[in-house]
Amino acid sequence: MCTSSTISPDITLYTWATANGVKASITLEELCLPYKTEPIDIGTNIQKEEWFLKINPNGRIPALVDGSQRVFESCSIMLYLADKYDTDRKISYAPGTPEYTEQVSWLMFQVGGIGPMQGQANHFRLAASVRSDYGIKRYIDETKRLYSVLEYRLKESPYLAGSKYTIADIASYTWVIRSPELLEIDLSEFPALKKWVDEIGRRAAVQKGADVPRLDRTDEQRKEFIRNARARIDGMTNSDKN
Repeated sequence: MCTSSTISPDITLYTWATANGVKASITLEELCLPYKTEPIDIGTNIQKEEWFLKINPNGRIPALVDGSQRVFESCSIMLYLADKYDTDRKISYAPGTPEYTEQVSWLMFQVGGIGPMQGQANHFRLAASVRSDYGIKRYIDETKRLYSVLEYRLKESPYLAGSKYTIADIASYTWVIRSPELLEIDLSEFPALKKWVDEIGRRAAVQKGADVPRLDRTDEQRKEFIRNARARIDGMTNSDKN
């Protein structure tokens, strides 16, 4: 639970309700930091406009401005916030410790593995302009392989970086939690991973941060959108060459 704090940062978060976007808002909520939210509807390509490119030259969300400091790339934002503001080490380990190195390793695992591979799985299963059964299978299989790595780790440790919940857990959680609905991955195949997902999902800061920015649509509207996207792909002829 957040208590009153003497810290008064001038933080603005530019974000949208994606797996990467909510990494930043969950981290801010866990640290009880005040911040302003600027919704960036990526469907309108506002993130490619010149004013936004001055904040993130790559034209992606999330991005954050803290006073005069800009920070872009989701895990960079998480590390920045933890290193600067998590003085009590509530959701991070101290730089220079073995646990900090483990934490960074799992952050990079998400950045280099789960994010790109599951992102491609989402694309081929829900958003591609042509149907590729090879692409769908290849990236869903790789996503599940990466989940097996998380499963292996979580069988021996309650959290990815060690004995406590950290930003490393947040980074992978925001992707894994979406896979049953988007990719129809059954998390019961990974019992330790599912237990971890369920536990993290009960955290108040996670629930609050996952709803940033709040979108003007119901759960049923979201589910209908996903069903329609999946049906569109299923209705196409496979474009792969035999």
